[in-house]
Amino acid sequence: MDPAEERRERKRHKEYINMLGYVADSQYGIPTRYPCGGRITDEDDGLHYRQPWVIGVQEEIECLTKRVEEAEKVIKGVPNLNKKIEILEAQVKNLTVQAADLERLCFE
Repeated sequence: MDPAEERRERKRHKEYINMLGYVADSQYGIPTRYPCGGRITDEDDGLHYRQPWVIGVQEEIECLTKRVEEAEKVIKGVPNLNKKIEILEAQVKNLTVQAADLERLCFE
C-alpha cells in the first residue's frame, strides 16, 4: 500500500475514533468537572465574565504550582539526606571492622 494512502487511512480512522468519543461523551450531558477534578463554574466578578475553561486552567496551574513547591522541598532535603547516608556508611564500615576484629579474637 502507498505510504501516503496509509497516512490518509490512519487519519480517517483517527477522526472516526474521535467522533465516537465525542458521541459517547455527549450522552453524559454537559460536564461539571474537568479531567483534573476541578469544578466547572461560570463566574461573573462584576467586571469580567470568566469562561469555565479559564477557571479550570487556573485550578490546574494551582495544582501544578503545589506539586512544584513539594518537589522543591524534596530537592532541598537531598543534600541533608546525602550527609546522613555518608554518616551511616561510615558507621557501617566501622561496625564491619569491629565485627571482623571480634571474629578474629573469637576464632584464634
